[in-house]
Amino acid sequence: MKNWKKLVGLGLCAALSVSLLTACSSGTSGGSEAPETTAPVEEPTAPAESAGTETASFTTIEEGKLIMSTNAQFPPYEMVADGEGFEGTGFEGIDIEIAYALAQKLGLELVIDDMEFDSALLAVQNNAADMMLAGLSYSEERDEVVDFSDSYATGVQVVIVKEGSDVTMDNLGDYMIGTQRGTTGYIYASDTPENGGYGEDHVIGYDNGATAVQELINGTIDAVIIDQAPAEEYVAANADAGLTILPGNWVEEDYCLAVDEGNTALLDALNTALNELIDDGTVQAIIDKYIAAE
Repeated sequence: MKNWKKLVGLGLCAALSVSLLTACSSGTSGGSEAPETTAPVEEPTAPAESAGTETASFTTIEEGKLIMSTNAQFPPYEMVADGEGFEGTGFEGIDIEIAYALAQKLGLELVIDDMEFDSALLAVQNNAADMMLAGLSYSEERDEVVDFSDSYATGVQVVIVKEGSDVTMDNLGDYMIGTQRGTTGYIYASDTPENGGYGEDHVIGYDNGATAVQELINGTIDAVIIDQAPAEEYVAANADAGLTILPGNWVEEDYCLAVDEGNTALLDALNTALNELIDDGTVQAIIDKYIAAE
């Protein structure tokens, strides 16, 4: 088990972490790349001041709007809705509702841009998005190019294998592993054995978790590393394939939102709003809506 990886961010990301009553869920995706989608949300009727949030002098890319980049293939944090979705966005999930609540606090209209995970991170760096929420966890590598908010949830990564497989947490590095490209699972697993990884020769990165799981079913790879909540959904959605999750946690880490490096005014405003939503129970209520207590 990779206990060494109890993510550096569990304390670097921020002290205010909201504990999930169960570990986080999976990212559905039908195995094909999702088209880039933009969904505006109706502008809130109450300005930020009425919600008690100090707005200071931050600016956003488009006046009056808060643009969020995401990869909506990661249930229960973000997924394309079957219908209008939350507040007519076409999306639903924990991050979607938290982003909407943040926009309400700041008196802004939320706009959601759905794209590949790597592109969502680049969108923040290139000033195409104000913030990224996508089941995003802290890492030192990412911290060099973006600034992280306080943590709002704790994520757990697990390993999916086929039932009856010889793969265990201890011998995982002897097999072929699939992950979503650009995630901390990919970063850690593909690192050198000296740094606790398995090496690039043992890891294949895919566009999304669903594709990785399908390749596990096809026998191309022997295991998939992914967050627990999505893992549980993938296993349930492929009941006939005989998938199972290995006992134990591969990694524990904090989920945060990210803004462009050096955008301290916006980060401060988002952190103030986020901590208010944590303190009044809004964030935990959103998490509980999507992840039931065991």
